Amino acid sequence: MALRIYMDHAATTPVDPRVASAMEPYLRAEFGNASSLHEPGRRARAAVEEARERVAALISASPDEIVFTASGTESNNMALAGTADASGLSGARIITSAIEHPSVLETARHLSRRGTMVTSLPVNDEGLVDPAALLAALRPEVRLISIMAANNVVGTIQFLTELAQMARESGVLFHTDAVQAAGKIPLNVRETPVDLMSISAHKLHGPKGVGALYVRRGARIEPLIRGGGQERGLRSATENVAGIVGFGCAAELARTTMAAENVKLVALRDRIIGAVIERVPGTNLIGHPTRRLPGHICLGFHGLEGEAIKLLLELDEAGIAISSGSACSAHHAGEPSHVLLAMGFDPVCARGSLRITLGRFNTHKEVDRLLKILPNAVASLRPGMTRCATTKP
Repeated sequence: MALRIYMDHAATTPVDPRVASAMEPYLRAEFGNASSLHEPGRRARAAVEEARERVAALISASPDEIVFTASGTESNNMALAGTADASGLSGARIITSAIEHPSVLETARHLSRRGTMVTSLPVNDEGLVDPAALLAALRPEVRLISIMAANNVVGTIQFLTELAQMARESGVLFHTDAVQAAGKIPLNVRETPVDLMSISAHKLHGPKGVGALYVRRGARIEPLIRGGGQERGLRSATENVAGIVGFGCAAELARTTMAAENVKLVALRDRIIGAVIERVPGTNLIGHPTRRLPGHICLGFHGLEGEAIKLLLELDEAGIAISSGSACSAHHAGEPSHVLLAMGFDPVCARGSLRITLGRFNTHKEVDRLLKILPNAVASLRPGMTRCATTKP
């Protein structure tokens, strides 16, 4: 097996060694319950609150606006269901987009079965929500708008400030799933008037099993998990102290290194895009050409629409870990991507994209290896003449 090269950072990121080092004491000697009044408990509480400050600083929030959860998925569920419960289910409406993460779409479907009305906004062929479409969808019964900051499949970054400002002017709460964006692009909840924002530690070189929901002061939501009253009563459960400490460290590293890392990631990203388009005939870049996450690449290959999984596995055999853009997880790997379908791709083409997502530790040498292997892998699958295109004019 060749040296493993990891280029699937939109799925998860390797834990930064500095994060692991910060967590280690809380996995061993510092095992106190953060709700206990004795000294070990107080030390655990102090560690949780320091981490809360660090996570808050990443998005320019106040520490008391950060609610720790077990994942970005839980944060998304909490934002939608918590808002619906607080506002009353019957007759209320939620607006979201057709390209949201399944944790938003499935929660919206669940709420619709309980009486909440749901409006799903379309996107264009670059994955952008049209602000005019949001304006046209606003109704007096709308209680929440949920639009992701950046898409996990194609990397497109939404016009978040403009969309959130429209919600604010209409008196509607605005939630954004920022799981892919936080730590990768600047986010400032004081400049962008969002009311709720979901974040996950394992997308920014932190540990799995810990996330956060930013809840602006004054925003009313009901808890999903009730019990001991932790996290201001919004998320009961004994705090995952080690995970939260790791999240805080990862957030601090992301905040302080983001500018320099983005210069590197954009250079690597654009080098891959340019070289693959030049060397592999029939390659097309999917998503917005410039409004995309710094390390995010989604490619389609004409004639290989039904062979994306084979291409992924061939690269894996060569020691390069990337992802199909067709689904969020391996459980649905053979299905067309709902994101690409919403962008206008036909069902065959919506199964045929390849997602390459770079992170902190990727190097030019690794990119050299990818650019040596990928064109040969595509050629070995003998692409036909089918051309992948959107169904939109």
